[in-house]
Order: sequence, then structure tokens, then C-alpha cells
Amino acid sequence: MKLHLANFAQQNIFTGYGDNYVSINQIRHEKSLIVLPDHLVDQWPVKSVSDMTIEHFKHLLSYHPEIILLGTGATHQFPKHSLMIDVLKMNVGVEVMTTQACCRTYNILVEEGRRVAAAIIV
Repeated sequence: MKLHLANFAQQNIFTGYGDNYVSINQIRHEKSLIVLPDHLVDQWPVKSVSDMTIEHFKHLLSYHPEIILLGTGATHQFPKHSLMIDVLKMNVGVEVMTTQACCRTYNILVEEGRRVAAAIIV
């Protein structure tokens, strides 16, 4: 395996996570947020997966991501099936995973130069 130093020059990356928080560029956040390589929405009003509506996803799409990663906390929880069907009709990839997996996956995709949005529910 070849290892190399990641180059995240002036981009938002996850630098830590734990129970009820994530750190982006060494700054701790304890509320739900949206993270993109060049933008941070630190007051996303979602408190749980069951609270999510199509409007929350439409807000995410306003940032034009290639893919949306939804971090659902310590446990893997899917939004309502009907909501996911509506989201898939918007022609953007959505992956649902735990917050820890979301943080790691986001950093990898940013390193690859992808336009990714991480929606983190804290």
C-alpha cells in the first residue's frame, strides 16, 4: 500500500469526531451541519433522521454536490423510504452511514477532488 500526505489546501475537512460532536478544521461543532469543501452551514435545523423532509435535501442541492453523504450519528438509520425515493428522483447520489463513516468517506472524496456534501446529524 502506498501512503502519501493528503493535501487539503484551504478546504473543509473533518479532523475529529466523537459522541455528539464533529471537528472541522480543528473547530468543534455540536449541532447538525452541512460540510462542503468550500462551504460550511453550521446551523442545519435537522435533529434526527425522522425529522428530515424533502426540503432539507433541496437545501443541500442548492450547493450543487455530486454526492450527498448523510451521517446519522452513532447508529446507521435510513430516512423514510418515500423520502429516499423522492431524493433519488433529484438525480444526485445519496449515501447514508454513521457519522464516523461519513467523516472518513467525506475526507477521502475531498482528497479525490470530488464535490461532496456531508450532512451531519448531531
